[in-house]
Amino acid sequence: MRDCYKILGVSRTATAAEIRRAYHKKAKLLHPDITHADSHAFRELVEAYETLSDIKSRALFDESSAFHYHWERTHVAHEWDYREWLLAREDDESRAKLILFDLTHNREDTAVSEFKRMNMSSTNFRLSYWFTREDFMDYGFILAEELVIRREFYDAVILLEQIIRMEYSYRYFKLFFPEVLSLARHILRNDIEGKMNDELAIDAWERALDLRLGKKDDVFFLQKMADAYERMGDERTAKICRDESLRLAS
Repeated sequence: MRDCYKILGVSRTATAAEIRRAYHKKAKLLHPDITHADSHAFRELVEAYETLSDIKSRALFDESSAFHYHWERTHVAHEWDYREWLLAREDDESRAKLILFDLTHNREDTAVSEFKRMNMSSTNFRLSYWFTREDFMDYGFILAEELVIRREFYDAVILLEQIIRMEYSYRYFKLFFPEVLSLARHILRNDIEGKMNDELAIDAWERALDLRLGKKDDVFFLQKMADAYERMGDERTAKICRDESLRLAS
């Protein structure tokens, strides 16, 4: 019986975020379209990921292969509580590392809450400053997904904007980048209007215009901006947006 954890290179107590990140990293090494590697190894990787990324199939796999999570969790000695140490510190680096720690240790709610708290309390707080580019892009995308689940759409847009700009400057996600763009596009088209005040909505759509999502998307964003400016009583700016959307559409 194949060991899905071994194939992905993760521990048997790995979180969903860790499994996803491991899959992305290995897929870039094994994908036949990139490396011309053995397609069997790639299919095996995909099957392992599909097994462990689904809660029910993972539970069945764990049961059939007799992996004992409880034993692993209760027999590892913890002489020093890293999370408690981070919690006691208020500097930006410690808080950023706390967000990442919680995100990867089944504390997604607290990771999102801390991320929002730091964004509101510190104008200079940037999660990307404290991690490698790759770690930030991987875990930043996972955090963006968690923000969307909790309907924190504006914060998700800001985070995805940073990730998309990084990808444009240096390709990292490669085959998985469409997934990033798809999430950003879905939020901007479906989760902005009516979910926040018009000022924030306009800011989100303005940011979107610089992300090269496509002409149809840009037309959509400009039309929505025009609608928002009209609601705010700024007819002049609304007309500018409307005219630009018509120019692009023609």
